[in-house]
Amino acid sequence: MTAKASKIVRPDAKGRITLGNMARGVSSYLLTTDKHHRIILEPRVEIPANEKWLYNNKTALNQVKRGLKQSAQGELKNKGNFAKFTDEEDTD
Repeated sequence: MTAKASKIVRPDAKGRITLGNMARGVSSYLLTTDKHHRIILEPRVEIPANEKWLYNNKTALNQVKRGLKQSAQGELKNKGNFAKFTDEEDTD
């Protein structure tokens, strides 16, 4: 990992530092300090609880990743509409 250019930031009267665009798409940070008292912020992105199973199931996750890669490469096959296999009503 290569370091990006340094930037001087100053805390406001309440001790807050604004990250601006660097915080775009980030829902939280893991804050740690090293032995030199440097502050390290590791960006985190949270996932909905009902999607956690996918990250715990390596086989399913690899299949999704493979499918996304195939889709990005244009390797698509239209299999038609699968609505008849579900009990849900079409909301579109």
